[in-house]
Amino acid sequence: MDDRNDQNTLLNLLAGIGLGAIVGAAVALVLAPKTGSEMRDDLKSTLDDLKAKAEKVAGDLAVKGEEMVSKGREIVDTTKGRLSEAISAGREAMDQARNEADQNLEEVG
Repeated sequence: MDDRNDQNTLLNLLAGIGLGAIVGAAVALVLAPKTGSEMRDDLKSTLDDLKAKAEKVAGDLAVKGEEMVSKGREIVDTTKGRLSEAISAGREAMDQARNEADQNLEEVG
């Protein structure tokens, strides 16, 4: 569960950073005394920067998601192997107990 909490914390941190960047850029643009064309140029530049950052974060999250899926598959495969071994051992123990019971019945009967 610690990995899941760490991943949630990382996602929350990245979301907070992104939201902070957007709010900060909006406040800076609104409060800066500039002409309309300068404001539009700054806004376009800021939006382009935010788009690039969002694409990078999305790419990073996709990679992290793929890593998590891969790790999940490994865990499932390992668990399936262990479960299969446990079932086989249980069947062998049951067969052995049945054979012993049959032998005991033959000895008694």
